[in-house]
Amino acid sequence: MQNFKYPGEEKLKKNTEIALLFDKGKWRSCGNLRIIILKDKPNLPVESPRFGVSVSKRYFKKAVYRNRVKRLLRECYRLNKDLYRECFGEKTLAMMFWVSSDLPAKFQDVEEQFLKLCQMQKKA
Repeated sequence: MQNFKYPGEEKLKKNTEIALLFDKGKWRSCGNLRIIILKDKPNLPVESPRFGVSVSKRYFKKAVYRNRVKRLLRECYRLNKDLYRECFGEKTLAMMFWVSSDLPAKFQDVEEQFLKLCQMQKKA
């Protein structure tokens, strides 16, 4: 049975981890989604997998819309966690961004782009 939870210990919250991610991470893009990933390496160990989402005020001025997109991104990760881990690895730090001012019409649009992003990483 799949684990569809997104517990607190899996969320990327610490400023030190976020700064490390932006310093050493690699960017990937697909459509309106961008993701920055830092994989576990011997010189840069990652203790546990962490994942975060962000939506810029530049694209959505109102918090209602930013929060909606963030909910969609988190839900997409939560439902496709197994595929994500298969493509990006078990121990990774990652943060996903929505980089368009277009509000997604439905969840399936976001999920489709997320799946394409994972497939692109799998091929690389």
